[in-house]
Amino acid sequence: MKAFIYHFFITMKGMKIMKGREFSDVSTKVIGCAIEVHRTLGPGLLESTYLNCLAHELNINQIEFKTEYPLPVQYKGIHLDCGYKLDLLIENQIILELKSVDQLKSIHEAQLLTYMKLMNIKQGFLINFNVKLLKQGLRSFVL
Repeated sequence: MKAFIYHFFITMKGMKIMKGREFSDVSTKVIGCAIEVHRTLGPGLLESTYLNCLAHELNINQIEFKTEYPLPVQYKGIHLDCGYKLDLLIENQIILELKSVDQLKSIHEAQLLTYMKLMNIKQGFLINFNVKLLKQGLRSFVL
């Protein structure tokens, strides 16, 4: 299965969109796991339910991940524990931010992009499970 989606590249001059870029094998497997969870459960549940089910699906597919991974903030040389946590960190290279909302908003995108910058992670997915078809709630970001 090849997965294609919009990739958002953030540059100093703004956001660029690339269509039809092929995902890595890990990304493709992760998207497949998310699709399986959505296909099985459908929309309308809590984010925590999707997180737990997606973690189970990732285990089944032998994909390394960490849930609720702590995200400290470095500010002017000080290490601050502000209580931020990544929903999922996949193989130390992809961040997944899960939502179950009526509509994704720019604040959700900003949250993921900030997490990616703080962690120095180049790829992230924003996944909203509260949609009829998961592809409607799936956004990919590459810094």
